[in-house]
Amino acid sequence: MLDYEKLIVYQKALFLNSKIWNDLISKKELDRNYKDQLIRASSSIVLNIAEGCSRISIPSKRNFFVIARGSALECGAIFDILKNISYIEDTVFLFYYVLIEEISKMLFALIKKLQ
Repeated sequence: MLDYEKLIVYQKALFLNSKIWNDLISKKELDRNYKDQLIRASSSIVLNIAEGCSRISIPSKRNFFVIARGSALECGAIFDILKNISYIEDTVFLFYYVLIEEISKMLFALIKKLQ
């Protein structure tokens, strides 16, 4: 098992990414721009956590976790938009909101630990 795979935040980010693929990206009705941005942002969380774990210097590692957290918040904003345009129901929004908030808090804790 690689180092990043041991992190719970990585596992949650990977789960978020797969849920987005299965629940939203496969739907043809969703605007292509939202699909593209959502999959890029959710993939970015996963990829930046993995890349951050590969870095030796603390500032470099921290920077990748900061980028991953920014991508998590970007996903949250996209879900705000989808809820605002009534594309997703409140229960679906809440599921993703809670998961994204949890990932964001876990990344914030990693970032603080590396200061």
